[in-house]
Order: sequence, then C-alpha cells, then structure tokens
Amino acid sequence: MSTDKRRSFGGKDLERRLGKLTVGEMLHSWRVSEEMSLKDFGGLIGMSVPNLCDIEKGRKGVSPEKAEQIAKAIGVPPALLIRLSIEESLKAAGLKYQVEIRPAA
Repeated sequence: MSTDKRRSFGGKDLERRLGKLTVGEMLHSWRVSEEMSLKDFGGLIGMSVPNLCDIEKGRKGVSPEKAEQIAKAIGVPPALLIRLSIEESLKAAGLKYQVEIRPAA
C-alpha cells in the first residue's frame, strides 16, 4: 500500500476524468492504485476473494450498506459508492434514473 499523500476526488471529478463508473470498476481501480492483491483488499474490506472478484468483474452488485462499509474502510466518500450501488440496481431493473446522495441532516 502506498504511503504517499492521496489526492481526494469527488464522484463527479472521477467520472469527469474516467467516465461513468461502476462499484466494481471503482474498487478495482482503487485496489490496483494501492498495489493490493485481491486477498489483501478482501481482508481490508471484509470480503472473500471470489466475491470481490465477482464485483470487480461486474457479475455481482453491492448493497448500499456494504458500499458504505467499503467506502469507510478505504477512505472514500461513502456517498460515492452508495450512489453507484443504487444506480447499478436501478439499471439492472431496467430503470433509467440518476441518483443524488446527501447525508441526512
């Protein structure tokens, strides 16, 4: 894992730079940038290697609850992964909606 200072990007910044992301693509990119194996990353976020692999490959989704847990473990804004999780669920159901997430007051 790198110890360099991390530059923080919001979801819109990342999507502007990389295009529309999925939870799996986001997790894969984060893991590779931190030079972590699937096993090490799975241990960090409390997930088995097969499940993590399925998520990264787009074969499985992530619940909003799990998205929040993962986001907190890796230090990204929870709203980003929660939004991606919900948007993927909507897309899988054939519904075309864009989601905006804000913490409750």
